[in-house]
Amino acid sequence: MIGDLETKECQLKDPMDLFHSGQVVKICAPMVRYSKLAFRTLVRKYSCDLCYTPMIVAADFVRSAKARDSEFTTNRGDHPLIVQFAAKEAQVLCDAARIICPFADGIDLNCGCPQRWAMAEGYGACLINKPELVQDMVRHVRNQIDKPRFSVSIKIRIHEDLKRTVDLCQKAEATGVSWITVHGRSVEERHQPVHYDAIKIIKQSMSIPIVANGDIKTLRDAERVHHLTGADGVMVARGLLANPAMFAGYEETPLKCIQDWVDIALELGTPFTCFHHHLMYMMERISSKQEKKVFNVLSSTSAVLDYLNDHYGV
Repeated sequence: MIGDLETKECQLKDPMDLFHSGQVVKICAPMVRYSKLAFRTLVRKYSCDLCYTPMIVAADFVRSAKARDSEFTTNRGDHPLIVQFAAKEAQVLCDAARIICPFADGIDLNCGCPQRWAMAEGYGACLINKPELVQDMVRHVRNQIDKPRFSVSIKIRIHEDLKRTVDLCQKAEATGVSWITVHGRSVEERHQPVHYDAIKIIKQSMSIPIVANGDIKTLRDAERVHHLTGADGVMVARGLLANPAMFAGYEETPLKCIQDWVDIALELGTPFTCFHHHLMYMMERISSKQEKKVFNVLSSTSAVLDYLNDHYGV
């Protein structure tokens, strides 16, 4: 599962220190299939301060060693690291947090996933309508994990009636949540503009750090959103997929970053589909239509490596 980490707990960089550094904290979002160890390793090379794992269903993680092995891998350099869980029962979340605690710097409770399956199971965004349950889950983890610097955060979407969101956030803060990430859309909204004004109001109502999330594609966007909202951090998903060097100020993926991805992915044994998909995202802006047609249907690592060598000297 976790290589040589099981014997020796590492010296972790504390996420809360990042929020008190006076700089905007630059964060890689939890992304299904994508924010795994190899990609986290890549974005950390390019000024990403804090990384999340993809969302893991806590009940499966606690129940099954197989789920733990497939869902979670890390190594010594993979810090600071937040493990995001989907949960709806306080004790299950606690049990998952206890398993993860020696290898991560904190957990995050997903209260924002709008996918139908998650909502149907009682996970994700339906939790924004259950502030007492969220409080209970946070309180349990706080009471049962005796690692003082271990963070417990939540990631939410907003209500149509913002007063309800502010109430949820204040209740979570009162229970000891470390910070809150706000995706500035309601559960129904997908591609509509992000409500940065709502994030600003939430930030002004709280004394813990607030992270802004939604439609941040470049470092300039990140700075603009920070100024608009006053948020202490910015969390990016698709923008980092398209350009993992974004936080380092690159407008598009530099060839050095593509080279780094190839090296890291091969070293860590990344499955081909994941390896290839990341490259498709990274090369979206630097390839012509014709090149994409050829590259996107390549079906083996060696074919991809030959293509990169022939076309880009990578």
